[in-house]
Amino acid sequence: MESQNNVRIKMLKIWELLCQETDEDHPMDTITILAKLKEMGIVCDRRTLYNDIKILNDCGYEIICRRSRNNEYFVIDRSFDLPELHILLDAIQAAGFITKSKSKVLIDKVASLAGSRKGEVLKRNIVAFNTTKNTNEAIYYSINEIIEAIKQQKKIAFLYFDYDHKHNRVYRKDGHHYVVNPFATVFSNDNYYLVCYNDVHRTITHYRIDRMDKVIILPDKPISPLPEGQTFSISRHKKQVFGMYTGNEVEVTFVIDKELIDVVFEKFGEKTKIMPYGDDKYLFKAEVQVSPVFLGWVCAFGKRLKVTSPQSVVDSIQAHLEELRQNYETKGE
Repeated sequence: MESQNNVRIKMLKIWELLCQETDEDHPMDTITILAKLKEMGIVCDRRTLYNDIKILNDCGYEIICRRSRNNEYFVIDRSFDLPELHILLDAIQAAGFITKSKSKVLIDKVASLAGSRKGEVLKRNIVAFNTTKNTNEAIYYSINEIIEAIKQQKKIAFLYFDYDHKHNRVYRKDGHHYVVNPFATVFSNDNYYLVCYNDVHRTITHYRIDRMDKVIILPDKPISPLPEGQTFSISRHKKQVFGMYTGNEVEVTFVIDKELIDVVFEKFGEKTKIMPYGDDKYLFKAEVQVSPVFLGWVCAFGKRLKVTSPQSVVDSIQAHLEELRQNYETKGE
């Protein structure tokens, strides 16, 4: 008579086998299951296999049986549908902050959620995005420390670097640590950012996680509360910033052509109030953080978008355009 532990191991292997190697298009018959179990050193016969699968079904592990002379079994209950998994795989391929080696590991793990047969099909159908992949293999460690610090409500310290023309790291602040209050991680423009509060500058700031090094949690330094009267919403913040560059927060009034309505909804959200403003023109207001990237975004639409107020922002746009004009009028370069 089989020991209780052997029975449990056998049922576990049956479940793993059917999850990994079967689906509605690729059932596995009784003879094949018994042969594969034998290869694992597990003794089983037809009657006990039938009973084991019945017990698994009774416990909520759904295994479908197609009745025939040699019964066929398969599992169709997956945590994700194939289109969902395909979206995840494409996102991994397109994410520049994930290194090439980590991308391969992640793709294998995500594809395995579909079972081995469909997983291989998914991997074969992945589009090569020609994305420039990051080379900082420590990014996983940095993300883990950031998430754990947010969970524990503790400050973090880290080094931050840029690259020189030879792709050597050049650390900012002469190699001294930054100390910040982590709030959230955000994916934007193919990069992964830490959103945090800086006690020294008393502002919300962003740091590219792939440019962070030697991230550590400071267990004796709890996250500082925001100054009185100041609140933070990651969704609101994401709508205000452009290219993850922060600046002074201002309510700006825009006048746009009709064809830019979709652009406005995509950037500022579908609840943005847009009102008719003359012939084929529309007006809306939005809270933005004025930065060089914001100025570039405004100018990119030419005559189809115009900032009408406040005057300080209008002046900034005019100064930005004048600076560009002078740059292209420079001779002898």
